[in-house]
Amino acid sequence: MSRRQFVNDPDQVVPEALEGFVLAHPTLLRLHADAGYVTRAKPATGKVTLVSGGGSGHEPLHTGFVGTGMLDAAVPGAVFASPTAYQVAAATTTVDIGHGVLQIVKNYTGDVLNFRIAAEIAADNGIAVEQVLVDDDLASERADGEGPGRRGTAAVVVVEKLCGALAEQGAALPQLARFGRELVRDSRSMGVALAAGAHPGEHLPAWELADDEVELGVGIHGERGVGRRAFATADELTADLLDRLVAALGLARGDNTLVVVNSLGATHGLEVALVHRAVHQQLAGRGITVARSLIGSYVTSLDMAGLSITLVRADDTRVALWDAPVRTPALTW
Repeated sequence: MSRRQFVNDPDQVVPEALEGFVLAHPTLLRLHADAGYVTRAKPATGKVTLVSGGGSGHEPLHTGFVGTGMLDAAVPGAVFASPTAYQVAAATTTVDIGHGVLQIVKNYTGDVLNFRIAAEIAADNGIAVEQVLVDDDLASERADGEGPGRRGTAAVVVVEKLCGALAEQGAALPQLARFGRELVRDSRSMGVALAAGAHPGEHLPAWELADDEVELGVGIHGERGVGRRAFATADELTADLLDRLVAALGLARGDNTLVVVNSLGATHGLEVALVHRAVHQQLAGRGITVARSLIGSYVTSLDMAGLSITLVRADDTRVALWDAPVRTPALTW
């Protein structure tokens, strides 16, 4: 099916959209147009600063999470493409205030490479940098351990929120990095799609599905999943994802979780809420408590019709950090 989009020049979608987004949040964000990144409008003081980024097309990730309690800078690349090492280095240098910088990186080859180069540039300039690599996507896990490893998906929101809260409390850089890595270890996500998305300027989706099929284990860059299965009810599809996620984390009766039910772009809030209901009920049936949950569009894949479920092991410390105040364009409480 052909699709129409609100686009001027496909090559200018990201800078034009970034400018428009910052114009909507002038008290929260500052645009650094030359290098192509955003920072807090009012820089933080007395803490480790946090930088994240990645390809555009996942909004509100990451620009929507810049602000008190989360990131100090976000660096967007082109659609589904890594930001350059120059962009990341510029953002890292800008937000450093003498306590070091934590870079939160999703596990994609381009992101990993360019953030690593940027960290080396910053280190050469006397800036202490640690990295947390987010690799929560269960669908891309290989039993033989070969390849680039699991992709980074919606658990990155939880990592940015909890590490951001811990940084606001004055945690030192090594403590933050250790906490973030432990959090990633305890996080898994998996997605399912009913239809692929289309790139800006393209009139056709990236791939086609029959009406009686769903794509299981899709990636946030429009990657095909690990397989297809028959279309089913929301409860049945939820159960399929939860069976895999609970087993991967080894969750058992009495455990607590943080849950994210995330629209991949075109899935309406009604559907997301309905699936969250299923997640809540099915986990309760296993004796697993949903300590906190987040539902909505947070890590999207352009206009893909689908959603992902993220489970994160929760304890009192993680729940308290989740509840800590946050003020960003996309997350506020």
